[in-house]
This record gives sequence, structure tokens and C-alpha cells, in this order.
Amino acid sequence: MISIVDLNPRDHASIEAAAAILVRAFAEHWPSAWPTQAEALEEVREFADASDRICRLALNDAGEVIAWIGGIPEYDGHVWELHPLCVHPDWQGQGVGAALVRDFEARVAERGANTIFLGSDDEAKLTSLGGRDLYPDVLGAAADIQAQRGHPLGFYQKLGFVVVGVVPDANGPGKPDILMAKRVTSSNNNE
Repeated sequence: MISIVDLNPRDHASIEAAAAILVRAFAEHWPSAWPTQAEALEEVREFADASDRICRLALNDAGEVIAWIGGIPEYDGHVWELHPLCVHPDWQGQGVGAALVRDFEARVAERGANTIFLGSDDEAKLTSLGGRDLYPDVLGAAADIQAQRGHPLGFYQKLGFVVVGVVPDANGPGKPDILMAKRVTSSNNNE
């Protein structure tokens, strides 16, 4: 059983734990994202200190931080960027990430948002786009994208996100950023 709570900016132990998870969760396939605890702490503190952002923690039964999700408002709050989502490797594949995303969707719906978007980099050839020159037909390549070897693309698709674009070579030649989005539904939105 997990609980999901806001990150308290004065809870230094939770901030440290969230930063450690950020480093560990991205180390294998995205090692340059947050390679050190200091860089990860900077990222977590930026979320903790910003009143306009969302930062939610997943806690296990013992109250330990096992995952976290962040969100940044864009387009005057009509759109929210989901960034980042990280789950401790020992807890991956157990529904923690999905629970955080559903909770995030509820939080942005309460704020009247219309859309959530995210970028899911492929720096390690974990999709059918990795390692390829996507020009001149970027959208054609994106139309047939397939996740391979555990890329988060499939995870997000199961949660209702769709590919809305690709930024070729975003992280170097053959290393695209895959852009995904999902409509937010709530009674607060004019649908």
C-alpha cells in the first residue's frame, strides 16, 4: 500500500530521498540526466520551493519515499508538463508510477488544465526511433514508433498518452525526444 502526498519544502529527509531516487531511476538509460546527488538535489529543491509547481511523493507503509512526480504549468496553466517521474528501481513495475500519474492528472484537473505533455528521451536506442536519422520524414517515423527494451513509451501509452511529435537529435544524433500528451478531463473543463 502506498500513500501520495505533497512534498513539504522543509522536509529535508524527503528531499534527499527524492533526489537519490532521481539519480538511481535514471542512471541506467539516461545517466547524464541527473548524474550526481548534488544535481538531483538542485532539481528537487527547485520543485519544492516553487509554489506554482506540483511535486508529489509516493510513500511506502513505513513512510519512506519510493517515488515522486513533478509538474510545471505552461500556456497560462492550460497545459502542464509532467517532469519528472521517477520510481525507485525496487518499486518499478508495481503500479507506483501509474498511481502517481493518475494523482497528477487529478491535481492538474483541479487547476482547470486541458492537457498534460511530457518528453520521453531515447538516448539508448530503446525505441524504433533510436539510432536513426529521422529526417526528412519525422512524422512518418513517429507514426510507426515502437517501444523496445523497457522504454517508458509503452507505460505512458497504457495510461492514455499519445505521441504528438518527435524532436530529432534532441540529445545528439539519433537520440530523439518523443513528445507525448493526454487530454485532462474534469468537470472544471469546458469540454
